[in-house]
Amino acid sequence: MERKGTLSEERLREFFREMLLIRRFEEKVEERFRAGDLPGFLHVAIGQEGVAVGVCRALEEGDVIASTHRAHGHTIAKGTHPNEVMAELYGKIEGCSHGYGGSMHLYDIERGNLGANAVVGGGLPAITGAALAFKLRGEPRVGVAFFGDGATNIGTFHEALNLAQLWKVPAVFVCENNHWAESTPASQQLAINDLTQRAAAFGMEAMKADGQDVEEVYTVAGRALKHAREGKGPVFLLCETYRLVGHYIGDPQVYRDKEELIELRETQDPIEKVRAKLWLTDEEFEEVDREVQELVEASVEFAKNGTDPKPEDALKNVYA
Repeated sequence: MERKGTLSEERLREFFREMLLIRRFEEKVEERFRAGDLPGFLHVAIGQEGVAVGVCRALEEGDVIASTHRAHGHTIAKGTHPNEVMAELYGKIEGCSHGYGGSMHLYDIERGNLGANAVVGGGLPAITGAALAFKLRGEPRVGVAFFGDGATNIGTFHEALNLAQLWKVPAVFVCENNHWAESTPASQQLAINDLTQRAAAFGMEAMKADGQDVEEVYTVAGRALKHAREGKGPVFLLCETYRLVGHYIGDPQVYRDKEELIELRETQDPIEKVRAKLWLTDEEFEEVDREVQELVEASVEFAKNGTDPKPEDALKNVYA
């Protein structure tokens, strides 16, 4: 049977591989965290890989992103090697933030990643500022901010979108609506069901995509980026997605209906949806899976063999 879609089979296979790499990376991160190798808190985005890959693959060279506390997928999809991400989680100098940031502060300026942020909605004003700089310089670049549905209730969200629309800056605001603000369901923290109404309040262009369909995300993100790049103003891109794990590693998820979560894992896994589109056999899947697992295992060895920072370096890059 012939597969119908906007992407060639070869391109969709690339997307599938990258999504699987992100999934296996985060599964390994969880394993090492539970083993006591990694300090601090860790937040994985298992189930949301389609948004990260679909949006980042639609970007052009020179475009920038700002991420959230759930940043591994965005960072890898934006081009940072798993070795550098894993090294950062281990606090090594070879990490993308040289060991200063950890899981919630993944930066890679050279590859256009202006950073993950532990503050909910923290990346939104930075992207409005970056996009304003692109406009003032006359550069054909776009700034992209990732954030969750809970962030749409934060003051900086409204301030950033208001100024972005007022100044008509080339920005795309990507809402990863996984229906949970940490452990609070949408029904208890949102007064509206359609979050594109948030953009309507500012007169901003809004678009929607099924976040579990990477092909659709890529297509719609492409339209949003084109709109912004052509000087027509910013875009609010709503991606309906699902977090198939807890808010953080170790989260008992007592606030979630267990039967509903099981159903979501069976029906809304974005990787399985791509696999079905490609009609991959078990052998083909296992071949790609082995390849990405080898990359992930190698990233752990790279991180463990990395360089520990000197204690006296702790106060470098601190401004007060």
